[in-house]
Amino acid sequence: MQKLIACACIVAFATTAQAQLKTPAPSPTQTVKQDFGVSSVELIYSRPGIKGRKIFGDLVPYGQVWRTGANAATRLKFNDDVMIGGQPLKAGEYALYTIPGESEWKIIINKGSANWGTDYKQEDDILRVKVKPMKMEAPVESFTMQFANIKPTSMELHIMWDKTAVAVPITTDVDKKVMAQIDQLMNKDSRPYFGAAMYYMETGKDLNQALAWFDKAIEQTPNAYWVYHQKANALAKLGKKEEAKQTATKSMQLAKEQKNEDYVKLNEKLLASLK
Repeated sequence: MQKLIACACIVAFATTAQAQLKTPAPSPTQTVKQDFGVSSVELIYSRPGIKGRKIFGDLVPYGQVWRTGANAATRLKFNDDVMIGGQPLKAGEYALYTIPGESEWKIIINKGSANWGTDYKQEDDILRVKVKPMKMEAPVESFTMQFANIKPTSMELHIMWDKTAVAVPITTDVDKKVMAQIDQLMNKDSRPYFGAAMYYMETGKDLNQALAWFDKAIEQTPNAYWVYHQKANALAKLGKKEEAKQTATKSMQLAKEQKNEDYVKLNEKLLASLK
């Protein structure tokens, strides 16, 4: 009886040990989070490797829907409305599928974010856009997706594997939202003068209004060398060189006093450009 119990314990231990065995995933999952516009985007996908195989036109057939990775469906989550290839997409979580081709890829945004990768239903498509594939000189061993060329209102989703890459354009309209925030916050006691001025300057809006807000920001923080520096940039954009020089010099003086060498150098460059 004791031998039977001992054997049972050994079997149970072996079964438990086997159940707990963890090995590297053949196609490991990657999560990419990217701030974009006034919100963020999240991408979750699995990364198979080439492993000596022929990829496009063989392992991944041309003209057929591909899960765009491995395992579960590739997921894209947008926390704000965007445009994919010029087509509108509401905030939400979606599955990303593709139809690769030698001269053209179709990018598919689909409702099935909870799908296993092969559980594709065309009736759940939200939108499709066409992009051109590009040939790369060096192969990418692990299937790779990333956000690149990120700007305030635009970026690209890059899909790369072996020697093929595609770029999917993504844009967002933030101007109305930022302007609404500025209008709302300027009616409060703690007004975001510096942030509002920077937005106006960087987006090509009224520079004189930006200057007025830089002055208000300086009133709030008189020793803010970074505000003086940006005010000097705005003056330079308006062609007011002498005022820009004076303001940049003030910024450099304050930066030296507060031991910020980065802003000392920035002001030196700005002053050199105003000669």
